[in-house]
Amino acid sequence: MTRVTALGRFGIFAARVSWRAVTPWWEVNETARHTWLITARCVLPVVATVFPVGMVMSLQGLEIFDMFGAQRLLSSLVSVAVFREISPVLASVLVAAQGGSAFAAELGAMRIKEEIDATEIMAIDSLRVHVVPRVLATIIATPILNLIGSIGGIAGGYFTAVLLKGEPGGVYLANLWALTQPSDLYGGLVKTTVFGALIGLIACYHGYNATGGAAGVGRAVNDTVVIAVTSFVVANYFLTSALFGAIG
Repeated sequence: MTRVTALGRFGIFAARVSWRAVTPWWEVNETARHTWLITARCVLPVVATVFPVGMVMSLQGLEIFDMFGAQRLLSSLVSVAVFREISPVLASVLVAAQGGSAFAAELGAMRIKEEIDATEIMAIDSLRVHVVPRVLATIIATPILNLIGSIGGIAGGYFTAVLLKGEPGGVYLANLWALTQPSDLYGGLVKTTVFGALIGLIACYHGYNATGGAAGVGRAVNDTVVIAVTSFVVANYFLTSALFGAIG
């Protein structure tokens, strides 16, 4: 299968899933269950990843701002970077690694065991029952995890600047929103919604079309993580340009 053919098949798959996602009926309970599972699996890794990055940003930024006597701007730097880029990207990477890989493995196993075929034989729409809830779950869970990660990143910056380096805590908090716009927060949510859709569609596509037994399921999981992360990192540039490119 050529890459152009594979891309075309993915496009058709994404269109079919998207149509089912915007038309009733929905598997509300399954969507809620998958959303909870992704959030529960990823919340600690997200915080454990973004918190230290916020610490490092604060540490490095403080050294630069000390040269110009502009330490008060440190929290503004941390908040803008965390809201716009760090938390959305890192949270999405972990969703792809945890949730996306799990969905690819589950659907791949169902395909290999012919459970999906059995569903279709019973005149049940397998995409609507098995795929749509998982895609919606990643779309919902990724922005939630981004918000949690953003709080963790800012807390990491505070920990380094105030507790380790002795900067005034009041100054850090007072200037936290000095350079941050509401669009920074909304932009991060928009980006992670798009990233979640990409992760869900790519994971479900590879799992749904898995072939070749257990080895095929393994390939589907590996391809999911690699392609999903690459796709949304590339998409991140264009989204950042569209959302923040005109901002000073």
